[in-house]
Amino acid sequence: MNIFRAMKPDAVYQSVLDVPFEGLKEMGKTCLLLDFDNTLGIDRAERPGEYAFECVKKVKENGFTCCLVSNAKSSRSSNIAAELDIPCVTYAHKPRPDGVNRALKLMNVEADKAVLIGDQIFTDVMAGKFADVYTIMVEKYAPKEVWYIVLKRGLEKIVRAIGKF
Repeated sequence: MNIFRAMKPDAVYQSVLDVPFEGLKEMGKTCLLLDFDNTLGIDRAERPGEYAFECVKKVKENGFTCCLVSNAKSSRSSNIAAELDIPCVTYAHKPRPDGVNRALKLMNVEADKAVLIGDQIFTDVMAGKFADVYTIMVEKYAPKEVWYIVLKRGLEKIVRAIGKF
């Protein structure tokens, strides 16, 4: 796969709540793979907030199964997923496709039926693309981030300007 194609999400929305779930169903999608940090909640949060619960509720109400796919350590991610009452893949190693593929296996779903939703090009989008999963990028949930994510956001701005998304 061309590296630049791997950096471009299939769709971009402001937030998870703005995703047109009916359109995804029409495309035959049945499972959403969700990033947590700055997609469903505050980066490095120990517990999910109201927004995360609202997103998962909307996903389920629209008939989708969902799974948390996180690069975070297992204890934090697993606790968050348990509170949200959804399965979880930890240490996903995004942008490598390994974690996404583990989630597909866990959810018993083929790649063409899944959607990965996340806020970062160099982790979420690329992992989804490398796993042949439809990708949706959302804007970051909270403004505060650790220094290395701030650096990646600068590179993302360049990629987004070149790719016009």
